[in-house]
Amino acid sequence: MDARLSYRQAATRGARPLQLVILLYQQGIDDLRRALAAMQRNDIEARTREINHALQVIGQLQGTLDREEGGEVAAALDRFYDQVRAGLVEAQFQQSAAALEEQISYLMIVHEAWCEADRSTAAAAHQPAASQPPAEDEPRSFAEWNA
Repeated sequence: MDARLSYRQAATRGARPLQLVILLYQQGIDDLRRALAAMQRNDIEARTREINHALQVIGQLQGTLDREEGGEVAAALDRFYDQVRAGLVEAQFQQSAAALEEQISYLMIVHEAWCEADRSTAAAAHQPAASQPPAEDEPRSFAEWNA
């Protein structure tokens, strides 16, 4: 069994939704890097397979957008995914390594933004709750509890 596949399957179990998005981006980037390597060795079948899989990953990302709750962010991501898909089709048609590298760089930029959002979310989750003053009828100190 492929070690990468085993790792990704294990990573998805119990992952938070944000982590799943990050894993999908990483999968798409890895697919396109393999497509680029296949393109450089003139392996048309492997290049096509990897680009097609990356297109499926992008389709999954795009299909899970919550356009109602996501507002302008979801709309911007929807446009982004359309542009990446079009760029990948063009890269495949033109057999252009430069066009493929361009799509990889776009995905990497957005991937890093998702990673930063995940780091911020994780840091916020580990912050102690802000100390709130006790209600008027609650004791304010240990001494008051014992009074």
